[in-house]
Amino acid sequence: MNFRNLFLFLTISLLSACSEPPYTNIDNQQLKALQAQGIPVFDIRRTDEWKQTGVVEGSKRLTFVDDKGRVNPEFVEKFTQAVGKNDPVILICRTGNRTDVLGRALVEQLGYTKVYNVKNGITRWISEGLPLVRN
Repeated sequence: MNFRNLFLFLTISLLSACSEPPYTNIDNQQLKALQAQGIPVFDIRRTDEWKQTGVVEGSKRLTFVDDKGRVNPEFVEKFTQAVGKNDPVILICRTGNRTDVLGRALVEQLGYTKVYNVKNGITRWISEGLPLVRN
């Protein structure tokens, strides 16, 4: 999928965000259990957000959109190189909105089959007092 097609899909996804998601929403306990099984966590926030809050230990950092909402042009290539279409993957952002859009795109446009979205994102992780790593 090229960048233009992904952008168009993301715009449509934002408009259909109320429909049932094609991925699996998980809470923090499920996140920890899946991560313990070796399933990678991708924190798709921006560098400034990672610095502000820290990240879940073991998270891979790969910015999805910039502060203006523009898709990182390297995102799709780097993500698809790191994660196979049938490999399970966990997505986390600040509140779960960006991962909702990305999760839909991964499943519906790129054919990913095992996408997990951390519902309420890092904000819930922080509010539950769970540990963070700062770099």
